[in-house]
Amino acid sequence: MSDDAYAVRSRPGKMAGSSSSSGSNGYSPSSPSFSYSPGAGTGTGTRASSRNPPHLPTPSERLALVLYPALLAFGTLFSLVSPETRAAPYDAARHAHVQHGPDVPSYFARKDNLFNVLFVKRGWAWITVAFVAFVLSHPSFTTTTASSVSSSSKTKTLGWRKTLRAAARWALVTAWWLLVTQWCFGPPLIDRGFRITGGRCEVALDSVASSSSSDGGRALTGQAHAKDVFTAAACRAAGGRWSGGHDISGHVFLLVLGSFFLLQEVGWVALRGGGIAAALLQGGGGGGGGGNVSNSGHEERCVVMPDGAVKGAGVEAEVEADDIRLREAGEHGDGENDAAADALGLGGKFAMAVVALCLWMLLMTAIYFHTWFEKLTGLLTAAVGIYAVYYVPRFVPNVRAIVGLPGI
Repeated sequence: MSDDAYAVRSRPGKMAGSSSSSGSNGYSPSSPSFSYSPGAGTGTGTRASSRNPPHLPTPSERLALVLYPALLAFGTLFSLVSPETRAAPYDAARHAHVQHGPDVPSYFARKDNLFNVLFVKRGWAWITVAFVAFVLSHPSFTTTTASSVSSSSKTKTLGWRKTLRAAARWALVTAWWLLVTQWCFGPPLIDRGFRITGGRCEVALDSVASSSSSDGGRALTGQAHAKDVFTAAACRAAGGRWSGGHDISGHVFLLVLGSFFLLQEVGWVALRGGGIAAALLQGGGGGGGGGNVSNSGHEERCVVMPDGAVKGAGVEAEVEADDIRLREAGEHGDGENDAAADALGLGGKFAMAVVALCLWMLLMTAIYFHTWFEKLTGLLTAAVGIYAVYYVPRFVPNVRAIVGLPGI
């Protein structure tokens, strides 16, 4: 099962003393690492060779990550071949096609469409609400059970640590969103990048120049420059618009960062629920035990332990009552679909609906807004935050001790 979800936590002493265990899982007591040689994993006893390096995404994560550039590429190509889109005048300063009249290529090409106004413009609020709804409703964050077998009278909430770590990851991702789009010790990174690459606020500059000449050249220019020109919001408030420079696509950045955040937080918890993991593992195993083991090892996340050993992330997981409950729900339900639905829960379904809408609006952005390079830099800027929050902890144990991993 993914991440060794239901395996009892291994003790280092026992691992080191059991040659059969280390051989079957790819852990060597004499060495803190194991081989990732592509040709070594041909049997069931060489599971380590099929595992992922801690710094790289798993196959399912790669599929999710590839979806974003694929949508952007498809949208860009569609805008080039669509007669309506090609015929519509494009305003480079506003990063959009004409907004009114018969030449508007689509309802989604208008900035005042309801999906843009009510969802994308308030995108991070939707992302946060979906995340909170999932955390508050899913049993992995709310289950209370005995703390240990030896002291069954002493109870605790097993989900509190997972909740705090999930909140820490949300805080980090939110901080990256704030720094890029809202505030970075002054103007956000998007506006700073625009200014550094030669951008300016045209109308505000003309207004400042005329005001300076009418006031006898007094030091009005510097004040207006800092307030009216340096940020996009202030430029729009002054009736101006950005011109020149490189404008990172804030829409692409927001939609990619927010949707992948939800996919990570909801997806791994659902995988550990059993239904989705079973469906994934059966895909390549063909019913054979060897195939399932290989796929399981290849799909699981690997982490670097404090002693340098590389192991499956499941070794850090606690055996929680909600895991058993979700597995039983899958076993007594009507097949894999029921198990997957139980693993998601109501909050997870809502989060996935938000993800689907993010992907749809990402496609609309790719077709009707920004140049391909602006969309590419928006994607790469989101990728920086994604890698820092979800992949760096896998090979930096001190960071993982604070933010944890989704589903662990």
